[in-house]
Amino acid sequence: MTGPRPPHNPDGDLPTGEHGRPEEHPGFANYPPTARVSGRRRPLPPLHPVDRDRVERGRADDKPTEAVRKPAAGAPKPPPIPRKLTITRVAAMRSRELTNRGIATFHRAAKADGADKSGLTALTYAVMANFATDATVAVALANTLFFSAATGEDKTKVALYLLITIAPFAVVAPLIGPMLDRLQHGRRVALAASFALRTVLAVLLVFNFDSWALYPAALGMLVLSKSFSVLKSAVTPRVLPPEIDLVRVNSRLTVFGLIGGTIGAGALAGLIAIATGSTGVLWFTAIITALGAYLSMRIPAWVEVTEGEVPATLTYHGDNADTEVIGPDRKTTVKASKRRQPLGRTVITGLWGNSTIRVMTGFLTLYIAFVAKSRTGHEPLEQAAMLGLVGAAAGIGNFAGNAAGARIKLGRPTVVVLRCTAAVTAVAILVALTDSLLTAALAALVASGASALAKVSLDASLQDDLPEESIASGFGRSETVLQLSWVVGGALGILLPTQFWIGFSVVSVVLALGLAQTVLSYRGSSLFPGLGGKRPDVANQEIAKPISTTD
Repeated sequence: MTGPRPPHNPDGDLPTGEHGRPEEHPGFANYPPTARVSGRRRPLPPLHPVDRDRVERGRADDKPTEAVRKPAAGAPKPPPIPRKLTITRVAAMRSRELTNRGIATFHRAAKADGADKSGLTALTYAVMANFATDATVAVALANTLFFSAATGEDKTKVALYLLITIAPFAVVAPLIGPMLDRLQHGRRVALAASFALRTVLAVLLVFNFDSWALYPAALGMLVLSKSFSVLKSAVTPRVLPPEIDLVRVNSRLTVFGLIGGTIGAGALAGLIAIATGSTGVLWFTAIITALGAYLSMRIPAWVEVTEGEVPATLTYHGDNADTEVIGPDRKTTVKASKRRQPLGRTVITGLWGNSTIRVMTGFLTLYIAFVAKSRTGHEPLEQAAMLGLVGAAAGIGNFAGNAAGARIKLGRPTVVVLRCTAAVTAVAILVALTDSLLTAALAALVASGASALAKVSLDASLQDDLPEESIASGFGRSETVLQLSWVVGGALGILLPTQFWIGFSVVSVVLALGLAQTVLSYRGSSLFPGLGGKRPDVANQEIAKPISTTD
């Protein structure tokens, strides 16, 4: 069971506990939420509560008194009305009123659809802290890691530290999914630890701007951010409200992260950078990561409940010498810990397509920064303009992709992934042929939009094709693969020369291979044995055959 709702069973049968009642998740006691009477939202209470009895008696035009302005029990105390109103005082009161309304609207949106009862609101705040950390780190390192490392000598150092930092992640990433399956009471701690370690690295960066420790610390921040994303994907299905599905939840988390984290914290970090420089921004980052660790521990304890989960696997064995495929009728006779749920052809195809696109987005994230330095020399305004153009295109694409994914009907999500992968590959080839900044910005627009739309399609496939007890594990496995693909793209962005035609030519070859594997998986074939589409669209669970012994 993956969240505070009755477990889904495609056969229509619900597992029952004592007294014949359906088993319930520990958080399900908070549901169902109060039924909404009408489609209109309940209006916010007035900023200054008025005495309704006085109004009904026709005395609403009387001068306000302390009795009239006295708030009800438990209501926030309104600010006192000054005896003499001036333009400055009116503007201050109006600003305070709008701020209070904005905060109330934000909290209402974060708690909508029962998110506060399921624990989704707590996870939303932690995700916003992760987005905010990424944004502030990018602002803090704008004049250190990226712009100072465009020469051949410095790039060699960056490549060395990239291998030192990313290589362990590449080894550990395949182990994260199985570790999550065995982690019974530590997922919240793992989320908090990813923030706590970044707090340490942020403080380390403050005192090592001009030393070799800059590179591994900064790249370590990236790795921990990707690790948080993997952990978050395994936790999300456990805080799913019963009124909305995983596709909408993931899009919602992304929107909150982009608006409250990337845009809000990024803009504030820019102001801090103007006033205090990168040091002040890094201290601001340390505060955000410390807050993120606290918010992670505020996630409800029921995300730790893993009883009854069946781990998902990327490989498919079928009925071979080592495994046996079992049908739904045998699920009740075999313990969940002994069963494995292979990902079906639809999910595998979506995963290959998304991985191919993530290579492109990871490549663009780091490659454009090096190109900006090499092409503009030491002109910060030109560098900022170049990065701003590509960054704005990526931001627009991300918003458009998430908005489209939340609104369109994903009747055939695999076809959407195929088209997105083909579009990203085509635009990469276009940049290689034109060697133009404008086409590079177009590539960022297409890649970010396709990444968001393809991810929504993959989420839909995971939710529809996996049984309830394997959704959390399936999301953890898929996100691990996607983050590792992003790391591969980021490594290419640092290692390749800063000429557009060379860098994008190499990436186009990698993307073409990924597109070919995606198409073959869709058709039931594969370039890589055991990891392609030679499997059913929706696979049954497998168990290991007992080893037979002979005298």
